[in-house]
Amino acid sequence: MPFPLPDHLPQQLDVSSNILSKLDSVTLQSLDSSFASSCRAELDESIRLTKTKIHDRICADSFSFQRQLSSAKSLRERLDTLSGRVQALSVTLSDSKSGLVPVLLEALEAHQLLAQESLNTDVLSDSLSHLSECKAQLGALQKLVDAGDLPQAVVACHTLSSLLISVPGPLKDASVVSQMQARLRVLNNRVEELLSDAYTRSIVVNASEVNIKSFVLVPRSLKSLPLSSVLSSISSASLASHLSTLRRDILTHYIEYSFDQPTSLTVSTVKDASGTLVHVLGRLPSPPNPTDRGSPLTNVSTTLDFLHKQLFPALPSTHKHSFPRSLSKPISTAVLARLLIPGLPSQLEALAAFLQIANKAVDLEDKYIVGMLDASSENEIKTWVNNICTHYERQRRSHILDSARKLIIQGISSSESTFYAHDLEEEKETQQAEPVEVAEEDPGDAWGWNDEEPAPEEQVEAEDTWDDPWGEEPALSEVTPAVVASQRPSANPVPPTQESSRPTNGTSHPLKSGPVTEPYLVSTLAKSIIRTVEDALHEGQGLLSSGIFPTSPTSTTTPGTLIMQSGALVLDLYRAVYPVVAAARLVRPGDVMKFSNDCCWLAEEVGRLVAHERGVLAVKDKLEECKSVLQVLADSWYQDGIDRQRTALGEILASAKGFTDTSDQDRYDDCEMAISHVVREIRSAANAWKPVLPKSKYYTAVGAMVEVSLQRILENILAIPDIPEVESHKLSELCRILAALEGLFVEDFSESSFVVSYVPSWLKFSYLSELLEASMADLTYLFEEGALVDFEVDELVKLVRALFADTPLRTKTLDKVMGGHPVR
Repeated sequence: MPFPLPDHLPQQLDVSSNILSKLDSVTLQSLDSSFASSCRAELDESIRLTKTKIHDRICADSFSFQRQLSSAKSLRERLDTLSGRVQALSVTLSDSKSGLVPVLLEALEAHQLLAQESLNTDVLSDSLSHLSECKAQLGALQKLVDAGDLPQAVVACHTLSSLLISVPGPLKDASVVSQMQARLRVLNNRVEELLSDAYTRSIVVNASEVNIKSFVLVPRSLKSLPLSSVLSSISSASLASHLSTLRRDILTHYIEYSFDQPTSLTVSTVKDASGTLVHVLGRLPSPPNPTDRGSPLTNVSTTLDFLHKQLFPALPSTHKHSFPRSLSKPISTAVLARLLIPGLPSQLEALAAFLQIANKAVDLEDKYIVGMLDASSENEIKTWVNNICTHYERQRRSHILDSARKLIIQGISSSESTFYAHDLEEEKETQQAEPVEVAEEDPGDAWGWNDEEPAPEEQVEAEDTWDDPWGEEPALSEVTPAVVASQRPSANPVPPTQESSRPTNGTSHPLKSGPVTEPYLVSTLAKSIIRTVEDALHEGQGLLSSGIFPTSPTSTTTPGTLIMQSGALVLDLYRAVYPVVAAARLVRPGDVMKFSNDCCWLAEEVGRLVAHERGVLAVKDKLEECKSVLQVLADSWYQDGIDRQRTALGEILASAKGFTDTSDQDRYDDCEMAISHVVREIRSAANAWKPVLPKSKYYTAVGAMVEVSLQRILENILAIPDIPEVESHKLSELCRILAALEGLFVEDFSESSFVVSYVPSWLKFSYLSELLEASMADLTYLFEEGALVDFEVDELVKLVRALFADTPLRTKTLDKVMGGHPVR
């Protein structure tokens, strides 16, 4: 393969590549001797030309060529000299007999052997010395254990353990070391066993007494060991376990038990059989003494004094502070949870004696818990006692609310008695007469709707007195005056009517001048609730006026405030609990309105408390809020009761399917049944509401039911596009069925009804029944006289087109109607 030309030489076509290309393109037939001769000749010529060019190049720059040639020869000579010297140096260093490297390696190897022998000797010496020391220490330990010198034996165990841990490396797996370690474990366990036995014989705690010996005699030893030495020598884990058990037993048998059972503690010193002094804390049962509730605190003081004198000084430094500190929290908790909190009285009269006990508990905490056990204690007892007024009020609040909850649930589960509420001024005149509970009876008897039904004699007699539940001056033996009277509210003017009073018990009452009072039924549960509220307010005021709890400058509330606030919470509880617990009862129309009355009466009573009760400024805003919420609740349930009936009536009228096709007898019967059902439902609701609601609310509620029924029927009839003569008579008959409802709006049958005041669509509906059977002339006359002003012009146009055929007279009448109602 030709060598590549340098870059500085002129490049030319590669002859060998050309020849190879020719060889590649030649075929077997064309490959002969002549072709090979031509290729060889071409290569020879190329070589010759190359040599010629090289020669010419040298001749062109002969000086440079000679200079470079001489430099190359000089370099070759120096290379040969250097190679000879390197060979001689290699022989000098590496010769196996006289070379420097073999001689040096031999000397180093001899030195290494000598150093290893020296090291082995040193290690052996150190190991034997360490083993000798371990053996001596093991022997000393054995003697101490045999002699019963347990504290020194513990020190010797630690020393020997350190020696065995730090044994030289060659001895770590030696059998002699393993034997020493096994012997050490046996002796260490023996020492621990003897120390634990010494502890259990020096400190004995059971349910009857605590025995503490300052010195204890170890078996096979003539020397007594101090308790402090035993405690300091015992292992940390074992000591922690013993002290934990000791703390548990002391707290159980002498702290907590003192709070649970009447107990007296005694402290004495006796000698045991060996003559060793034993300090004894004895526990003896004592007879119950309800007047001495501070004796548990005395027992706690006695126990802590005993421990402080006999046990705490003997504790090692590692537990000298931690063990007393571990007693502080349980003792504080026991004082609070077993004495102060459960002993907090529920009556104001018992607070003075309780405060003395609380102050003793604070002194106990200052002297013992903080001064003796734990100086960093959080003073839980003192903090609790400083807020004892709050704790007392919270307890009373919880008791008041719990009683109120039980009262509400009991009142709901049992049959509620009721009374009638009247004007507040009448209540003052009756000098707080006690109410006679009126049992709920069938209100239909009061209206004479159940005359066909046989009734017992007692019910007939009740009907005479119940005939007018809205009598202006009911007998004081029957009802208790209570809250609010109001004028009959109405969006429309009411025709003047005379207020009359039916005879009651054979005695008639004169008419009363001034504002008309409206009695309404209220459950005695509401009266019990308001009495609970009043009691809470009075109790809070009494607590404040007693001065038993001085007002703290750092406190944000004054004594008695929380108890007074519980009065408002009772009302909140009533609002929350009653609708849930009485949910099954509140589906009945009468009970819904009775609950509305209760809320309304409570709102008025709360207003009276705010206006007349003294010392309620602290809770005035909350009571005002309760009053407002109760009034909203009363109005909401009142309106909800009406809406339920209106929805039910709408569903009944929907079954009439728009009152169409009444010419068919079956369709007429369906419509008649629907309207009759509506009348029965309205009368049933009125029957339930009349003995419950005040007049104004009763007529408003009944009027709303009648109004929604009339509106629905009016819309359906006016929406019929074509009413034949037969259907018009049928529809008129159906409309007249509802005329019986006018009797619900009559108080005195000698006077006219005031149905128009509460049913705005009554006149419109009455005229509709007439227009359905009227002639064109009658309709025109009524329109011109202004009797049809309740109808919209579009409604009259639809009605005329539905009732009359298309004639010139109808067209004329329609033009007149479309011109608008006549102006008068």
